[in-house]
This record gives sequence, C-alpha cells and structure tokens, in this order.
Amino acid sequence: MSGDADDVWLAGVDGCPVGWIAAFVRPAGNAGRLALFTRFADILSAPERPRRIAVDIPIGLPERAGHGGRAAENAVRPKLGARQSSVFSVPSRAAVYATDHGEACRRALETSDPPRKISKQLFNIAPKIREVDAVLRDDPLLAERVHEGHPELAFWRLNGGMPLSEPKKVKSRCHAPGLAQRRRLLAQAAMPAHLIETAPMRGAGPDDLIDALACAAIARYIHEGVAQSFPANPPRDAFGLPMAIWA
Repeated sequence: MSGDADDVWLAGVDGCPVGWIAAFVRPAGNAGRLALFTRFADILSAPERPRRIAVDIPIGLPERAGHGGRAAENAVRPKLGARQSSVFSVPSRAAVYATDHGEACRRALETSDPPRKISKQLFNIAPKIREVDAVLRDDPLLAERVHEGHPELAFWRLNGGMPLSEPKKVKSRCHAPGLAQRRRLLAQAAMPAHLIETAPMRGAGPDDLIDALACAAIARYIHEGVAQSFPANPPRDAFGLPMAIWA
C-alpha cells in the first residue's frame, strides 16, 4: 500500500438520478462519507481529493465493437452467472456520441461486427459515459486515478469469486434479499459500517448507495495493488484510455 493511510482518501462512484453518488473511504478503517455530485469532475476536486476512484461507467471506447462489446465485457460475463445480464455491451465511440437513439443505432450498426444496435438502456447512460470520457481525455494523467468498476463484478470478488445468488432488482424494483446479501458482503469487507446502514440521500436509491460502496471496496484493492484487471492486458482506445474492468 502506498502513502500514509491517514492522508489518503479513495472513492467508489455510481451514477444516480441527480448525477453521481460517491462513497469516500480510507484505505482501511471506518472513516468515510457519502456525497452527491451533479458533475463527475467535481468528485476529483472534492475536499478528499481521492487518490483512486473506481466508477461504474465504461472507460475507453472502441472505434469498432466486436461480439459482446469490448474484451472487458466478454472477460467478466462468464464469472457472473445469472447476474451477467447486468454487463452491457459497450458500443463504438461514434454510437455513444450520437445525439438520439435512432442515430446511435445507425452508428452502432455501421461500427460493429456483427452489426448490432445500441440498447435504449445503454443509450440512456450515454451522457454519463461521455462526461467521464471527456474528463479523462482532457487530462490523460487522470487515467492513473480513475478506473472502471462494475458492482456485480465487485461483489463477485467480495464473495470469494462466486456470483451472487440474489438479484439486486426484480422488475426494476429493489429486491430486499439481494440488497441484504450485498450489505453483508460489504460488512465482511470492512467497509464503513455507518455508510452501509445509512439511508440513501434524496436523489439516489439504496442500490446506488450499495453500488458506490462496492466500487469503493475495489478502489481499496486498486490502492493496495491487489485488484485484478479484466482483461489482464487491456487494449487502449484511440485516445490511450485502457479498456478494462477492475475487481
């Protein structure tokens, strides 16, 4: 572990209805706080100045998308069992930067092999993908601080390399047994207890809070040098951003 833990903050970040929810934690111990942000860039300049950030958003966009998306998605799906549908196929940069869903589908068909449209669900988070992409492209050194995570892969890691038996949501509604299972794993990973048990702030759901904490657990692993990259040797996009999911 690098740095004095008393001086270091880390962050796990998830998108939420009002923007972003960030869980700030120390490399160890029970200190931490939750905060909402309308802009991703503001997390980087928060008072904690997090040294490592794991965020649940695709980082690194291909010029052409292959079967199943990027190598990162294809590397992690087999590990997640029934939860693998939570891993979207990331389309090309051209599709992500389209201004409407119809245009995004046309661009996706032109830049994928085999040709594939972009789902409405992924298109709805495209503004957040573009937001993070723009921040990292403006300052390539931030790629050393900001890493792509995925909550279900994080919980796979926290669960000893086993997919979870309960879904987080059922029919778009939070599933209490699934949330309870995830809270138990966060507690076993020594995440701050007061953050695990707190009610979500207005503008974020209980699943958003739990996902941010899962990403914070991975930020700890990255800081400690024990995180895994999927794939192990990630390719980079046209702007030099690594296309990898960390756990």
